[in-house]
Amino acid sequence: MKLPPPANTAGGGATILLDSADPIGQSLIKLISNFCFSFFVFAVLIFTVVAITYQPPDPWLSSAPALTRHFTDLIPNSTFSEDSSVLNTGEDFTTIAVSEFAPVVDVNASSLLNSGINDDDNNKSAGCGVRDWGNVVNCSDPTVLVAIQRFNARVFKSILFLEYGTPVNGSKGDECDVAWRFRNKREKSWRRYRDFRRFKVRVDEESCEVKVGDASGWHSGVNARRPRGRWNATTGMRSPKVAVKEKDSEINDTIVTIGSDAAFRKGRYLYYSRGGDYCKGMNHYLWSFLCALGEAQFLNRTFVMDLSVCLAGQYTPSGKDEEGKDFRFYFDFEHLKKVASIVDEGDFLRDWKKWDKNHKRKVPVRKVPTYKTTPMQLKKDKSTIVWRQFDGPEPDNYWYRVCEGKAATYIQRPWHALWKSKRLMNIVTEISGKMDWDFDAVHVVRGEKAQNKELWPHLDDDTSPDALVAKLQGIILPWRKLYIATNEPFYNYFDKLRSHYKVHLLDDYNYLWSNTSEWYNETRSLNNGRPLEFDNYMRVEVDTEVSYRAKTRVETFYNLTKDCKDGINTC
Repeated sequence: MKLPPPANTAGGGATILLDSADPIGQSLIKLISNFCFSFFVFAVLIFTVVAITYQPPDPWLSSAPALTRHFTDLIPNSTFSEDSSVLNTGEDFTTIAVSEFAPVVDVNASSLLNSGINDDDNNKSAGCGVRDWGNVVNCSDPTVLVAIQRFNARVFKSILFLEYGTPVNGSKGDECDVAWRFRNKREKSWRRYRDFRRFKVRVDEESCEVKVGDASGWHSGVNARRPRGRWNATTGMRSPKVAVKEKDSEINDTIVTIGSDAAFRKGRYLYYSRGGDYCKGMNHYLWSFLCALGEAQFLNRTFVMDLSVCLAGQYTPSGKDEEGKDFRFYFDFEHLKKVASIVDEGDFLRDWKKWDKNHKRKVPVRKVPTYKTTPMQLKKDKSTIVWRQFDGPEPDNYWYRVCEGKAATYIQRPWHALWKSKRLMNIVTEISGKMDWDFDAVHVVRGEKAQNKELWPHLDDDTSPDALVAKLQGIILPWRKLYIATNEPFYNYFDKLRSHYKVHLLDDYNYLWSNTSEWYNETRSLNNGRPLEFDNYMRVEVDTEVSYRAKTRVETFYNLTKDCKDGINTC
């Protein structure tokens, strides 16, 4: 029997060494790979948990609670820095359910542009005889209104047309005047505005279609706003038409009253005494006011509202605080009454005093001397009046302290309840309408910030006339209508821009609040017959809202300068 040849000693030894080393190397590699994989899985798990639970606030696109969280983050130390900007109110970021307030008929439908009323069959059989109007257009013909609707839908694309009146004849035979109600598409409220314009109307000889050749400017169709003359039975003639100054029917500033003693006694009220917020900046005032209103809604109580507002010196020409301003000068009281339970402080105090005088049993009152008593502790209180008192030093006597801490998770500020004044918005609408809703805007911040070189070292140079011309030429097309929203006091400061654009400034429209204006007359009646000054906060409010309606908007701290809005190193 032959034995197999002996194996190579060197080769066999090497094989044995490799075989004995293999398990140790493989185990080490597996240990390292398992550790790395476990670390990776753990990191992915942590990232997933953070991604799911973290929700960054987006206050302008999200809900009111998101807006509240945003400002809470910005203001952690219960102090406010003066800011001349306008705080966004409800109509700027909240989509309103329009159907809750008024029906809307969208006459902007694309069918107006593409189809309309097509009566070609009638025209073919009768020629243009059906519209043989001679030298005077029959403005009451339905096809005239359709032609005007199609013209408006094509020219004013940023406008939502809600309803039209019947066209009437203008001053010439080929003119028709028509009025309509509308809303700018960028305004997210139910409010409606009115315009009336004059149109050149003709009949095309080939197609026999009614066409609009041209339209005059804002409020040019004066015949459409005039009331019809009344028939005089004695003379058998109509009385002459008289132009009447129309008052906006959608403004109702009447004070909310409680009514009888029984109604007063059945109510449940939240009353805030005046605190350290008085005469602070408007943004501070709104932050506190909405906190109080939010607590009233949380407690299911009627909020006792002081309509008197102290305007901080930063908004007044004198630079001094001015008391006795009315809430209704700046904000929409009609809308506030619709969405929140409020009562005027003066009427409330009279009813309270009257009840205590005529009844042995006084009104139950719970006095709350400190903001540290939370809304949650007052939730089950049965007192007719919960009276919060703010007698401590600043900042403990600020209203908004009530909504801090744990209360912030329970109290939601009702931003949807606060809209800007309809009277001021009418001025905004008229300025935008005068520019035919086709304009660009630039916001130029000057004033004290431009003078403060420590916090804004480049702002003055970056907003100089030459710098503005150079920067805007690369953003806005030449000879566009350019609205300049600014706090620059010198009217001629922007004259160099007039060589490149059709410049519009707020002071170009000062007749809208002059002593012959509708705004002047209505605010004077609210101000007990005293003329009201168009103050700086109103100017900023109007400037801001007009800018929102521009096709292209250029901002100072985002487009014109590298300086930070709140000063150096705050971007």
